Amino acid sequence: MAEKSAIETTSHVTRASTRPGHANSISQSLEKGEGDAPIDASDARLHALGYASEFRREMSLFGVLGISFCAIGILTGMSSAFQTGLFSGGPLGLFWGWNICSLFMLLIALCLAEICSSYPTMGGLYFWVCKMKPDMPVLGFCTGWIYTIAMVFTGTSGNLSVALYISCLISIGTSRILTRLEIVGIAWAVNITCGVVNSIGTKTISRISTFNLWLTFCGTFILVITLFVKAEHKNSAAFVFTDLENFTGWESKGFVVLLGFLQAVYTLEGCETAAQVAEEAHNASLLSPIAIVFSIVGSYLIGLLYLLSLLFALPSPSSLLTTTLPLPIAQLYLDVTGINLSLLCLSIVCVTQFCAAMTAWTASSRLLWALARDGAAPGGRELWGRRNRWGSPYVGVWASVALGCAISAAYVGSAVAFNAILSSSAVAVMLSYMQPILIRVFWPDSLPERGPFSLGKWSWPINLAAFLFCAFICVLFVLPTAYPVTAINMNYAVLAIGAVILFVGIGWVSWGVRRFKGVVSTLDVSWEGEEEERKSE
Repeated sequence: MAEKSAIETTSHVTRASTRPGHANSISQSLEKGEGDAPIDASDARLHALGYASEFRREMSLFGVLGISFCAIGILTGMSSAFQTGLFSGGPLGLFWGWNICSLFMLLIALCLAEICSSYPTMGGLYFWVCKMKPDMPVLGFCTGWIYTIAMVFTGTSGNLSVALYISCLISIGTSRILTRLEIVGIAWAVNITCGVVNSIGTKTISRISTFNLWLTFCGTFILVITLFVKAEHKNSAAFVFTDLENFTGWESKGFVVLLGFLQAVYTLEGCETAAQVAEEAHNASLLSPIAIVFSIVGSYLIGLLYLLSLLFALPSPSSLLTTTLPLPIAQLYLDVTGINLSLLCLSIVCVTQFCAAMTAWTASSRLLWALARDGAAPGGRELWGRRNRWGSPYVGVWASVALGCAISAAYVGSAVAFNAILSSSAVAVMLSYMQPILIRVFWPDSLPERGPFSLGKWSWPINLAAFLFCAFICVLFVLPTAYPVTAINMNYAVLAIGAVILFVGIGWVSWGVRRFKGVVSTLDVSWEGEEEERKSE
């Protein structure tokens, strides 16, 4: 362990950094500087919020920043959702949607970073809502569970995307088209692999996240250069910045362009993941907010460069519309670069997609752990609080894997049903963003203590703009994307997100309203596993 979060001041407390069985008096003496060694500043802040330090702080700035970059998955998000914007608004919608949505997503990131700086705890959005509005525990409960479900859906989507990229690689290399059952089998294998990686612990996740950070930078350079060099015909600037394409059936050009905005929002979601590992990072009050903000800034710049290369090299949009490959972006690479280079480019995107999918289980398992810590999850700490020798909350990890495999199975029977579940994850994430921002708008005094990252006098107007954008996107995400609306092209996200809200609502009425009263202190709570850990050491 890089830094000790507490000192051994009594015979019955051996490792305050990994088990919560130390008393308030010990925490107070540590904060006063009594003992043999000073407490880590991040752990002191955590103790002040009522939580014991139970995870090893093994993440540096690059590790935390890499987590958010992984979750955003700029290369994968833009590649996977490229056809969505291309067929709904074309280059005009893609380019201007990227710039406009990136600005508003940055405002959201600034709002979340300011709150994270004050409350650098695992649980992120859920804990912030509970802390800022303790008199309405229903808000925290619903935020936590909606966001947890969103992360499970996001991880499932990411793992299936990896399987689809692998399927594209096989199809290009061998001319064989995989069946849906085979694709789901690959998705299950990817799912399980992500579970294994997350079970190994924080240090491994940090290293993979850092690797993905550099792979994204280097991979973007390789993809951009390849597209520009190999494209025999490059589109004009007028095409890239002003061409409007409409394959939706809607007559309103303005609405069609707005539908293209969904690609940018879908791609840029995930910056808040840095907050999920705040209790595993050094100097969390500063590093986690920085990671939240700069993951958006970096993703915007990388994404803009990548998007321009795709648009300038783009062949006829109709070729992507009629492709037999599982992902239209694969057809673009095949047409522009040929077989060998397309295999290289898609492999880069596939690896970054795997890293992105991996972080979804990191987030969901930490969320389940945080909910259980406060008594907001059936089974409590006795179930979800278990951690293995590497410090991983493995029950939450493998519960996420199991749910991901079950949801993936829907793809065998109906791609429409599966897409409805996955598109609802984007809405659920935006709804989760909206809760803490809503509180900051309507209760400006809800954040009395500001951390080192503060928006100052600009806090309220930025939160207001971010809130309005979240509300707008939540409505836009559930509108029909094609006309006339049929059973095949209907946007079933409205039903899926309705089911999620109904499920969480029933959970609150039937169980949460009696059991969950808000965040609780763990500084006084004994942990029955502490004795076993001392014996093993």
